[in-house]
Amino acid sequence: MDLAQTVDYAYAAVAEAPVRAIWTAGACPLDANGETVAIGDFAGQARQVMINLAAALESAGASLNDIVKTTVYVASSRQQDLVEAWNVVREHMGDHDAPSTLLGVAALGYHDQLVEVEATAVIIEEHESG
Repeated sequence: MDLAQTVDYAYAAVAEAPVRAIWTAGACPLDANGETVAIGDFAGQARQVMINLAAALESAGASLNDIVKTTVYVASSRQQDLVEAWNVVREHMGDHDAPSTLLGVAALGYHDQLVEVEATAVIIEEHESG
C-alpha cells in the first residue's frame, strides 16, 4: 500500500544495532525555577518545551537530531491549537524528520501547562575493529 507523501512527518524510523537508546520524560514548559512559562500561549510553551527537551537530551549525550520518535501532547480539543504547537516542534527539529504522534488531551500535569513532548533518541554505537 502506498502512503500519502503530503504529510508533514515521517512514517517510520530505523536504527541499526548496536545502539544506545535514550527515553525522555515529557519535556514541560517550565523555566529554571520550575514555573510554567507563556501561560495561555501554545507556541510559547512549545518553544520552552523544545529548549528543555534539547537540554535533557544533551545531558544524556544526545541531541534533537538523534530523536527517532516523539509524542506531542497539547491540552486542547481544537486542531488549530495542536497545529500551533506542532509547527514550533517542527521548527526546532529542522531538517531532521522523526516520526511523531500529535495528541489533544484533556489536561497535563502542571498548573497552566498546555504542551508536553516526550522523545526517544538513538545513538549508533561505533564498533572498534580489532
